[in-house]
Amino acid sequence: MEASFYEQVFEIARLVPKGRVTSYGAIAKALGAGGSARMVGYAMSNAGIAQPKVPAHRVVNSSGLLTGKFHFSPPELMQQLLEQEGVKVENDKIKDFKKVFWNPLDEII
Repeated sequence: MEASFYEQVFEIARLVPKGRVTSYGAIAKALGAGGSARMVGYAMSNAGIAQPKVPAHRVVNSSGLLTGKFHFSPPELMQQLLEQEGVKVENDKIKDFKKVFWNPLDEII
């Protein structure tokens, strides 16, 4: 049986190394669904109930903004988890975003 879109999103998100981040759009492109970044965002909003766990804090928007933080309780938790892994965040945005960005296409292909 083929994995659902959400399960495929979660599988890729689980590959993001500690101390790195990826974007909703990069995950969508890796799944061959380039225009589906918003669907990846919807999947990530449900990541809290997935097993095994999904490091949803490592998925941000294409500018490095912590747009998913409101799905964390409290919202500051997303930033705290990233900072515990050495990712610097300032004003809800990843510092040195290009440096810590992890492209799933580089790993999958």
